[in-house]
Amino acid sequence: MTNRVLSTRALNRALLARQQLLRRSDAGLTDILEQVGGLQTQYAPSGYLGLWSRLEGFRRPDLTSALVERRAIQATVMRATIHLLSAADYWPFAAGTRRARLETWTRNVGEQIRPSDLESAAERAREHLAGGPLRHDELIRRLGADGVPRTWWYGVAQAVDLVRVPPSGTWEQRRANLYGLAETWLDPSPVGEGDGIVHLVRRYLGGFGPATRKDIASWAGLSVAAIGPALSELDLRRFRDERGRELLDLPDSPLPDPGTPAPVRFLPTWDANLLIHARRAAILPEPYRPRIFSTRTPHSFPTFLIDGAVAGTWRHDGTRVVLEPFEDLAATTRRELDDEAERLAAWHDDREAAGPART
Repeated sequence: MTNRVLSTRALNRALLARQQLLRRSDAGLTDILEQVGGLQTQYAPSGYLGLWSRLEGFRRPDLTSALVERRAIQATVMRATIHLLSAADYWPFAAGTRRARLETWTRNVGEQIRPSDLESAAERAREHLAGGPLRHDELIRRLGADGVPRTWWYGVAQAVDLVRVPPSGTWEQRRANLYGLAETWLDPSPVGEGDGIVHLVRRYLGGFGPATRKDIASWAGLSVAAIGPALSELDLRRFRDERGRELLDLPDSPLPDPGTPAPVRFLPTWDANLLIHARRAAILPEPYRPRIFSTRTPHSFPTFLIDGAVAGTWRHDGTRVVLEPFEDLAATTRRELDDEAERLAAWHDDREAAGPART
């Protein structure tokens, strides 16, 4: 039997639905983080803004409280980038990506480093952190006094399971430079690499599917070969895209009608829906990609979506949100965009109207 072909628009609506961008959810904060596969938070406010666009009635203290209460975690996981995850997802994500992160660092550092030397440096970092969290510069200073080269820091940070400890990495203190040991911040969990990769594949397809094998691997920072055993273990349904590529998906995950209306939505910098792994859904039209990502702006810009696609950028200026559409907008579309921008400005300034309207 020939696999069903999904149009680009069908994939667009599937991605929006799974990312909670078709309709704000009334689920719990950590449930949403798990549904969308975590949120990339190189810039701490991105997690807050991402949740505002996805979660009904979200207020900034909701996330700060979740971080302080250890229900949500900020840590370096996929592709050695900072992500906001539920506490339950941390250990599987860390276990599934740890070896790949270390191998990537070892290739990139351009030095011959014996595994025993790096493990010794990692053990020294664990000893320094055993007494409690330390700021980045202090931890680097202590490791330097032990003879660990500063250039090894990123390798040490992959070899040791670290979390970014609040209040750093929050809306109030945006630099996420206070580190703690995951094994003391969270209950230890003996998750193996294989089980971690299975969990990563489930999370990706649940939040971004249907997708190709290459897309899954790209998001996780793994090779296609590394995810092969996990794909064999899972019960998956299969589709094709308009180019004939095989798409994999979890059973019963939403596939909305391609004609489903998509409301205006605002996205922060670093939003994963704009990255290459999600290209199939055309949320970022290719002619606009150089305007969002460049060598000068690798972190991207805050963007807004109209009918499920990036149509411009935005910035918060004082008490208002300034909009920069890429093209002329119809009057009704502009009103919808302005209304959502006003709600975002109110939330951003923590005015009484900060709770978004249900749409």
